[in-house]
Amino acid sequence: MSLKPLFVRAEWDEAAGVWVATSDDVPGLATEGETMEGLIEKLKVIIPELLAANGAPSNMDIPFELLTRRFEVAAASICCPIFQNC
Repeated sequence: MSLKPLFVRAEWDEAAGVWVATSDDVPGLATEGETMEGLIEKLKVIIPELLAANGAPSNMDIPFELLTRRFEVAAASICCPIFQNC
């Protein structure tokens, strides 16, 4: 039987310098990692633990989808023809 992937969000916390993951599909999930790869490895352990703690069966693989979001700012140049600020 194939399970529907759980949806996990990860956002970059600029002040803390970490990725922060949360999910409405995994009650209690709130964790962080300094790298995306580190966060994914952490999620592979934490998600089954949290689901089991909430009464879900713990004898099957649990697929999850990770959506990341990070905001950045492109520095303005002295002259930008696109925005006509020359």
